[in-house]
Amino acid sequence: MDPNQIKKLKTTAVNNIITHFADNKDLAQNPKIFTKGKGCYLYDVEGNKYLDTFASLLTTVCGHGREEIIQAAHQQMKALEFFPNYHDSFTVPLINLSEKLAEISPGDLGVSFFVNSGSEANETAAKMALQYHWERGEKTRRKIIARRYSYHGTTMGGVSMTGIPWFREYFEPLLSNVKFGMSAQCFNCELGLERKTCGMLCLTSLKKLIEWEGPESVAAIIMDPLPGSNVGYPLPPDGYLEELREFCDAHGILMIFDEIQTGFGKTGKMFFCEHSGVVPDIMTIGKAFSGGYLPLAAAITTPKIAEVFSEPGSEFRSGSTYGGHTTACATSLANIEIIQKEGLVERAVEMGAYIKNRLDKMSEKYDIVASVRGIGMLWAVELLADRKSKTPLDKNLNIGTWIRDYCWERGMILRNNGDILVIAPALVLSKEEANFMLNLIEESIEKVIKAFKL
Repeated sequence: MDPNQIKKLKTTAVNNIITHFADNKDLAQNPKIFTKGKGCYLYDVEGNKYLDTFASLLTTVCGHGREEIIQAAHQQMKALEFFPNYHDSFTVPLINLSEKLAEISPGDLGVSFFVNSGSEANETAAKMALQYHWERGEKTRRKIIARRYSYHGTTMGGVSMTGIPWFREYFEPLLSNVKFGMSAQCFNCELGLERKTCGMLCLTSLKKLIEWEGPESVAAIIMDPLPGSNVGYPLPPDGYLEELREFCDAHGILMIFDEIQTGFGKTGKMFFCEHSGVVPDIMTIGKAFSGGYLPLAAAITTPKIAEVFSEPGSEFRSGSTYGGHTTACATSLANIEIIQKEGLVERAVEMGAYIKNRLDKMSEKYDIVASVRGIGMLWAVELLADRKSKTPLDKNLNIGTWIRDYCWERGMILRNNGDILVIAPALVLSKEEANFMLNLIEESIEKVIKAFKL
């Protein structure tokens, strides 16, 4: 493309579009325009090629340019591009997708409400829990319990349940019926405790919060069973999910699991909760659901919960124009078929073990690599000045961003959240591509140590 044309595109982009979670400093330096994708690679408007190690924001698990998915969308558009799942109407792809979700979801989860995004799915789950109790005559159950440092979206309802201050501060006061309990992040424990001796006080604290609020006033607890990239995939303590499930059952509280980041094979199971055997009452999905090809998300619940909405006058009061979009459903079916046919869930286990081994060796070799955590194909590397005292690096140095930019300049997209480096590549990542990724990360760590005398 002509340089003047590229310059005009970039100027128009910056002037006419507010990017999601914009970074004005990065925008001022060099806005990025992507034009093509193939497999795990992206190409920008200048023709440069980049290995994408974050799967286009945790979405494109089967890779870019999958002909099977493209053809599924094409064929569906030729037949019927869209009709809303509204009032008393369905389409065939929507019905087939609901059947597929019932097949692959854990436990008896199998009744789906389709929306467009993860934020909508989490709002829907909370509304579903509230109306469920209302229809059963438990009208005092109006509270939703969430956890600090968990992310559940940026709509007003989603951000109300998000426990990360940066997302909330401009928009408070938010929904007053959301109450926050302690997170379960062992490496970054809020109380500074060690897992071997803590007695899982994070869980005790959460229970005490619910007891203080009054269990009879609580509709549901929403949680990410594996918290996401913002905090670097901290695995829950052993027994945490199982014990919380028992507590919720004893008090009639619904459990909502946000599997928007973790679903569809990334952790070595189709859904993360399968690792513990704990099945929620409602599970939200998005991102990799459609493989990134079209927007689609859902809240999946059990027949027991869905049944309360089946009588005239008790219908679930929620909806949107494009939820369950016909062509999006067709692409999601094709995406799931690839995951199953190519054994990508099992591949995540194999490749994840290889990635973990390499990252663990970096942790042994470099003092600033203080924590390596994750599972399957979801990994985080937390960089600290001192791992024993957990002293952070000087924020003014922007070490994580320096590493991100170093990798970008050498043909790789790497996500960082401050000084946490996050790896979440497509499940089709080859060993050769994994080695390129890991070698470049290690090289960047060596360079930043020398550059800043760390």
